[in-house]
Amino acid sequence: RVASVYSEVQNSRLDHHLPLPSVLRKPFKVVDGPASSAAGHPEEIAKLFPCLYGQPSAALVPDDSGDVAMGQSLKIGVVLSGGQAPGGHNVISGIFDYLQDHCKGSTLYGFRGGPAGIMKCKYVVLTPEYIYPYRNQGGFDMICSGRDKIETPEQFKQAEETAQKLDLDGLVVIGGDDSNTNACLLAENFRSKNLKTRVIWMS
Repeated sequence: RVASVYSEVQNSRLDHHLPLPSVLRKPFKVVDGPASSAAGHPEEIAKLFPCLYGQPSAALVPDDSGDVAMGQSLKIGVVLSGGQAPGGHNVISGIFDYLQDHCKGSTLYGFRGGPAGIMKCKYVVLTPEYIYPYRNQGGFDMICSGRDKIETPEQFKQAEETAQKLDLDGLVVIGGDDSNTNACLLAENFRSKNLKTRVIWMS
């Protein structure tokens, strides 16, 4: 994408700085909360997700110590899943900015074409220059999306191989409720295989 052909409105949005939540403007820490549960049918859900069900919830709280700790470098994958939505590009931009500011030396991989990009290990390493034209712009076209699902044993195996090949610390799935289900199944699979990759869903 070339920003030089943008309209006046698009250009005005490019450098617009969105406000951060107050907890992210200052040092914070992650604390464990109550065990996770389900809104309904908890016994059935627990059987389907034996590795994930009942894990403690997590919350970000201000860290009054005043220390701004620099995190270790991370390798994170992001994937856009499902139909077009206005906020996907800024989710990726926000992850990139946080890694740049707080986890020096990190790498952010963008899987192309949705979940199929994970299975086929098709990705682009995201850089400031690559991300810039998409900041504050709608759509899912930075790395493109897709409606593929990771659900068969062979597909799970392909996803495992990609996570191990890239040595991923985390994988962020950006999409709607159906993508959430797919992310949960993938997270359960990774945990059952003792992979270090943490799967996170963003909507």
